[in-house]
Amino acid sequence: MPRPVSTQPTDVELQILRILWRDGPCIARHVHDCLLESKETSYSTTVKMLSVMLEKGLLKRDDDVRPQVYRPAAAQHKTQKRILGDLIDKVYDGSAKMLMLHVLSSKKATPEELDEIRQLLQELEGKS
Repeated sequence: MPRPVSTQPTDVELQILRILWRDGPCIARHVHDCLLESKETSYSTTVKMLSVMLEKGLLKRDDDVRPQVYRPAAAQHKTQKRILGDLIDKVYDGSAKMLMLHVLSSKKATPEELDEIRQLLQELEGKS
């Protein structure tokens, strides 16, 4: 039995989504040119990736214009939240606490980042 198609973006698909989130809706040529800045790839491969992302529901395409224009199906923060939720469920058995403990112990946060985290925690405590 074939494995179900994942709706999670791969590393390359995330790279394409970042381009579209940064630059807004654009044509395949623009996406390809941006990808070339960091990796060697053919134009046909870029078009195929866009097609796969359409099938996965990660992108939307405007077929009423030529060349066709691609845009993310969801806002960046919504996609990040969904991916993070899946990560918490799969890797940390649903424990946000364990995720945060690992994050803060595995990579040094800047003083500014720690201040932002403290502020967010104070805001969350105030909502309780």
